[in-house]
Amino acid sequence: MAMSREQIMTAAIQHLNESPSASMAQLAEAVGISRATLHRHFSSREELMLALSRRGHDQWERVQLDAGLEAATASGDREMLEKAMRALLVGLIEVADEYAFGLTDYALAYHPELQRRVAELEDRELAFYTAAQRAGLLSTRLPARWVGSLMYGLLVAVRDSLRHGDIARRDVPGLLLDTFLHGAAPRRDS
Repeated sequence: MAMSREQIMTAAIQHLNESPSASMAQLAEAVGISRATLHRHFSSREELMLALSRRGHDQWERVQLDAGLEAATASGDREMLEKAMRALLVGLIEVADEYAFGLTDYALAYHPELQRRVAELEDRELAFYTAAQRAGLLSTRLPARWVGSLMYGLLVAVRDSLRHGDIARRDVPGLLLDTFLHGAAPRRDS
């Protein structure tokens, strides 16, 4: 039974998460197809990586849309922003976990198409973080871009902690939300 392009991409992602520098030959073997078949779908490793990046960016955008980022940003309502924040963070865990290899693969970071797409997605989140700051959900002492970079760093930490077995998968949403919203300092609940 022949594998579809989507099935090949899914299997390639799984292997790249285990071996980020895998060659086309290694990917073909891991996927269970011949190199010729892989090359019929993707003429080069760069073409495959571009396709995987596009797919990852599509999922990132889907998380933003499902979380209701634009509506929450436009509303400025704290409760709506908080609900969208939680949905965004939990959704980003899934994207970061599935595309773990891509979080720190900078080989395509300078590809013009991908740069435009990342800028669009980041801009949506930056507007959201700014609205969350105005509503008192996030600190106004931090530039919104720094907040976005912090989130990215936390997603890398999630990936690494899961890979090393440092945390249980079921604990990730709570840990990420607590760290993002409250930091690592002890709470002053009293």
